[in-house]
Amino acid sequence: MPPSDATTDTGAGPGPHLVGGAEDTLDLRLTDDVVALFADGGPVAAEAADASGQDGARRAALLDSPAWWGAAGTSIGVFQLVPVRPERDLTLISRWMNDPAVAAFWELAGPEAVTAAHLRTQLRGDGRSVPCLGVLDGVPMSYWELYRADLDPLARHYPARPHDTGLHLLIGGVADRGRGVGTTLLRAVSDLVLDHRQRCGRVVAEPDLRNTPSVSAFLSAGFRFSAEIDLPGKRAALMIRERALRDLP
Repeated sequence: MPPSDATTDTGAGPGPHLVGGAEDTLDLRLTDDVVALFADGGPVAAEAADASGQDGARRAALLDSPAWWGAAGTSIGVFQLVPVRPERDLTLISRWMNDPAVAAFWELAGPEAVTAAHLRTQLRGDGRSVPCLGVLDGVPMSYWELYRADLDPLARHYPARPHDTGLHLLIGGVADRGRGVGTTLLRAVSDLVLDHRQRCGRVVAEPDLRNTPSVSAFLSAGFRFSAEIDLPGKRAALMIRERALRDLP
């Protein structure tokens, strides 16, 4: 079952986020070839081409085209979300998913085909979930899923509002875990969401209550604890960052 929360140390645990499924009703340096793919216009141009048709435009509209959001300066470097392209990114993401610490939460360990199927479900869907690499100073170091929480099965478990946007995160490299990187990036990505999704008033997440580093990271990133909610496979902390309160420390 796909993931549904984030942590500063590893990744997300199972939850109700079933993109395109039966319940979906509502530390690697880049090679020269990969650097070229991230060069000016690379991933952005690719998404623009994909969105040129009616179906592509509709998919991009649901999350306001993260590929166009650009980079964000943070205290740890320049960060950018780059929509996943399996032909380029699958091996790296699968490697992260097979880290035992990550696999315990994401449940996607195994051959590359397991991760490929997870990505395919989102990439062939209607755009309510967008998988992205998190690239810090030119190095892919995290995996993100941005999704429309108000159109997700999660909306059955809390009082969703139109355009609520959810986050899933895993930090890929061991060296980037447990030193505040997750907190910094959670704030940066939720800022990107609020900056570029003008209709979105809240960014939400639902870490497992037992995952205290994750809950702490969200709190430190400006999210507030809203409620405990029972989700498939876990009891979760509903974390919310509201546009109206985004500038609070």
